[in-house]
Amino acid sequence: MRQTTHVTPRSTTASGINVGLRAHLQKVYAYMAGGIGFTGLVSYMVAATPALFNSLMAPPLGYVFLFAPLGVALFLSFGIQKLRAQTAQLLFWLYAGLMGISLSAVFLMYTGQSISRIFLVTSLTFGSMSLYGYTTKRDLSAFGSFLFMGLIGVVLASLVNLFMKSSALQFALSVISVLVFTGLTAYDTQAIRNMYDERLPEETLSKMAVFGALQLYLDFVNIFLSLLRLFGDRR
Repeated sequence: MRQTTHVTPRSTTASGINVGLRAHLQKVYAYMAGGIGFTGLVSYMVAATPALFNSLMAPPLGYVFLFAPLGVALFLSFGIQKLRAQTAQLLFWLYAGLMGISLSAVFLMYTGQSISRIFLVTSLTFGSMSLYGYTTKRDLSAFGSFLFMGLIGVVLASLVNLFMKSSALQFALSVISVLVFTGLTAYDTQAIRNMYDERLPEETLSKMAVFGALQLYLDFVNIFLSLLRLFGDRR
């Protein structure tokens, strides 16, 4: 679902490159923000309709919506080079919608006030780290590789905890997840910036924007969910 890319930063002194890069990043953040908004809207609508929520979350259909987002994200990540830009965009919106269904229980588990509060904290955290990743002159490639290893560890430990159901381990995983995805926000932003090349075809740049939005979307959502598990007020 996540691909690490080591790219040597290029010079962006030419005003044309800067304008193009800004437009590219605006497209990335527009996709990402739209995806998060769509996810939230779908989640709220499903949670607010008990009959719909019960039908979608009941086995075996519930398992489909639980794992379908992962399947779409993997297909989009590893097939991005072969897909058309329009297809990649449709898959991104499909992923955001499926995530909305799978996360609808959040509105039933936590109070609306705590969801709003954690969303604001997540937005500030994500925004500051993304700004750092864009402006820093430090190469974060090695840092990103370390974070990626941490991400693999979190995923494996989370799978183990599905059977152990340890609250202490869940707490530790939430803390580590916040740190890992906060760091990945800066790394992914820098990677998106460095991979931009104004000489690439518009079709390729469009697909890069979708893929970059997917990575930042995952960073944001995972920070939000981890903070919610740590500090959210349950109903």
